[in-house]
Amino acid sequence: MATKWTKIEEQVKKKELRELYVGQNKSIGDIATILKINESTVYDRLIRLKIPINRSAKKGFNNIRTDVKIPGFSANLAEFMGIILGDGHITTSQITVTLGKKEEQFVDYVVDLMEKLFNVRPKKAYTKRGDIVVYLGSVRLVRWLFSMGMVSNKVKYQVDFPKWIFDRREFIKKALRGFFDTDGSVYKLRFGTQLSFCNKSRPLLNSTHKMLVLMGFSPSKISNDKNIYLTKKKDLVQYHKVIGFGNKKHEQRFLEFINMGASHSGNCSRL
Repeated sequence: MATKWTKIEEQVKKKELRELYVGQNKSIGDIATILKINESTVYDRLIRLKIPINRSAKKGFNNIRTDVKIPGFSANLAEFMGIILGDGHITTSQITVTLGKKEEQFVDYVVDLMEKLFNVRPKKAYTKRGDIVVYLGSVRLVRWLFSMGMVSNKVKYQVDFPKWIFDRREFIKKALRGFFDTDGSVYKLRFGTQLSFCNKSRPLLNSTHKMLVLMGFSPSKISNDKNIYLTKKKDLVQYHKVIGFGNKKHEQRFLEFINMGASHSGNCSRL
């Protein structure tokens, strides 16, 4: 049986819960975590304090969040687009980026980048196999990404980079970085090192090839309908200097292969 509150305690509890549930648009699960109580207890308190629990009574009804910022075109957004086109996925109401369990540092990098862009810090979840999923729910944000040509199935609809990325050299540079950080691999060859961009969308590969050429590199032709390579030593050195890596796992292995000749690393990432 629930403990009987005093009038003052009831007022405090109601104000606290209303602020979290209505004012901040938190879910019952979020509130349970914040208050360190069970979800069923949160539900019971909503009923007990006569706070409407129907979604239409909430600010942000139907997941139309008011706290998410829609950013202007920028180098940071170009980098995020590269990340989404690599290891990202978009549903009708949520954006996710799924990264490997050995990429904790890059996970934090992606979280910080998304917070900087959208004014809301995304959350993290862990899959059974240990992968880390960075996610942010916002119907408004998803619709905006769809308006730029993003899709929910990148292979089926053969997605491409948004055209505005070609407007500035800095946009191209950051888009390439984000794309390689998620869909790139570093290999040690018998007589050198190789960077591989791997994806199964032909338009995306065509644009990647075009961007590399515009940045002064000499990429290979598309191989096996999914790979583009940078192999020349001058291209590799210039890539590290000009484009760089947000994913330090790639950078550490790149430097190791260049300087020490270690064995190959990396695979074609998920789509």
